[in-house]
Amino acid sequence: MNLQQEKWWVDAQSDDNAIILDVRTPEEFERGIIPNAINIDIYKGQGFIYMLEELDKSKSYYVYCHAGSRSAKACEIMQQLGFSTTYNLIGGISEWEGPIVNPN
Repeated sequence: MNLQQEKWWVDAQSDDNAIILDVRTPEEFERGIIPNAINIDIYKGQGFIYMLEELDKSKSYYVYCHAGSRSAKACEIMQQLGFSTTYNLIGGISEWEGPIVNPN
């Protein structure tokens, strides 16, 4: 499901099962992230699939990338793999007006 940033962020903060997933490259990830995001690079191809399979499919995933297209594709792939709850951030981090932090 595609969500505008305000709803995406509010829902992610109020959802006890929320996982924020950044599907950009590690280089992009290092430039700044939405707080508490984990990084799985969608460009890893089959490696991306393997890493997704390690995740808890019962959680809610709030997914973003730079502009919103990679994260939309990631949500599609996750749905095909059996993830029931995925939310794509429309506009990605490039249009993000919320907090950005350096990854730990």
